[in-house]
Amino acid sequence: MSNKKKVYVYQGFERFWHWNQALLIFVLAFTGFEIHSSYEFFGFESAVRIHNFAAWAFIVLIIFAIFWHITTGEWKQYVPTTKNLKAQAEFYLLGIFRNAPHPTKKTVISKLNPLQRLVYLGLKILVIPVMVLSGLLFMFYRYPQDDKIAFINIDSLEVIALIHTAGAFALLAFILVHLYLITTGHTITSNLNAMITGWEELDEEDDETEKIVEKSATENEND
Repeated sequence: MSNKKKVYVYQGFERFWHWNQALLIFVLAFTGFEIHSSYEFFGFESAVRIHNFAAWAFIVLIIFAIFWHITTGEWKQYVPTTKNLKAQAEFYLLGIFRNAPHPTKKTVISKLNPLQRLVYLGLKILVIPVMVLSGLLFMFYRYPQDDKIAFINIDSLEVIALIHTAGAFALLAFILVHLYLITTGHTITSNLNAMITGWEELDEEDDETEKIVEKSATENEND
């Protein structure tokens, strides 16, 4: 059995971004499905206002997150790799139900396993940008106005609506899988606690990585 060491894995902004992103996605999904007449809670007009406000807040959060990822170098966490990719897939399909050891080792400089890297990268460069772009087209949509100048003229919103809705279902599917995988840490709540406090019990690192971890923890505690 490997030794565990408590490590400061998730920085303050990272946790702030994570929880606010989760909240905004929930608000957007809840109001979005009401706008689609799936149910009535806020009322159509209020749902639209809340949805639009949450959408702009989400865009602002994305801008800050992009800046943070670039300036801190955290964007490297999402660079895809084929190392242990097959083993990771087999672990999620079969090994996790047999209490098999995890095929990849989590560290501060490599927080995501190969499958997580692919999924999160897909969300960041495909699903979320498509959701934002299609949502903005909804906001600024104007019917064709003959020869008059209009910001955006589109014959029909049907295709945009289908793309936006498909993206919403993709995000919901991700959240459901994400909620399940949260429970697969060392204990059922260890992953959740890590994203709340920033600290997580990981396998002991080599000397070089430990120095990086200790330096990161000290800098963040002094902020």
